Amino acid sequence: MQSKFISMALWAFLPVMAGISCSTQAQNQEQQPSQGEQQVARVYMFKEISSENLVKIYEALGREATGKVAVKLSTGEPGGHNFLQPSLIQPLVQKVNGTIVECNTAYGGGRADTESHLKAAADHGFTAIAPVDIMDAEGEVALPVQGGKHLKENYVGAHYPQYDFTIILSHFKGHAMGGFGGAIKNMSIGIASSGGKAWIHSAGKTKSNPWSNLPAQDDFLESMAEAAKSVADHCGDKILYISVANNLSVDCDCDASPEAPRMGDIGILASLDPVALDKACTDLVRASSDPGKVHLIERIDSRHGMHTLEYGEQIGLGTQSYELITLD
Repeated sequence: MQSKFISMALWAFLPVMAGISCSTQAQNQEQQPSQGEQQVARVYMFKEISSENLVKIYEALGREATGKVAVKLSTGEPGGHNFLQPSLIQPLVQKVNGTIVECNTAYGGGRADTESHLKAAADHGFTAIAPVDIMDAEGEVALPVQGGKHLKENYVGAHYPQYDFTIILSHFKGHAMGGFGGAIKNMSIGIASSGGKAWIHSAGKTKSNPWSNLPAQDDFLESMAEAAKSVADHCGDKILYISVANNLSVDCDCDASPEAPRMGDIGILASLDPVALDKACTDLVRASSDPGKVHLIERIDSRHGMHTLEYGEQIGLGTQSYELITLD
């Protein structure tokens, strides 16, 4: 596994992409603690993964996606096959009249330019279910980062501010550089422009090629959390987070040749808090009785992946304290 990580270093540390509701003060009333109490977020879960349950868990959050809705997901690197299938997500995307949004990659591959990226989206079936917008096709804009120590701004696709509401629809799985990919990765690296992805990966040092001079691992993880917070702050209460924990490979959907999953599917989870959602997904991996979980746990811990959540909580992106509510 380690040798695969090294071989991917030049290009598969890719970004592809993922707070407190949307920020600490933007939680709905049910998730707000009484004064003096520890904040606890609600995370909803269906164990059965189906299109119907994906719609139901969206409805359970009690936050309606209105206006022009961006549905941020990974369209998947050509050659890969673990990405969320269009047939699974179609009813939800169409219910909210959503546009599937992406930005080009910073590592080469089959989605490094808009034309190739749209072809990949079409080949994987996404353009057949909804409009697909490669948001940095016409450049980028900067979102301010409040409270960060690495980034002062986060560069996102120029089209992103045109959207009124964002659904972060993530495929939870491993990741070669971040340890795992979930809501925070999807909303940070995923919404970042190609140059913005390099900016995050380099912890604010370059917008071109970060791979030859990568920062300390924790600096990268913290930069992801900072970029995610800029998106959450931009959205206010016009954002929600859904993660599907299936096809649990140690590799990301940005990998053209991902390792086969070693453990079984977990379910669909959703929250108004991205830190709580990612924490619940990782907790369920660790609590699983599936012996294959050791591979994903090793990937998460060897990359110090939980630090993303620790730092995200520290800067006000969300909380690691949550109540898991299982639906049926």
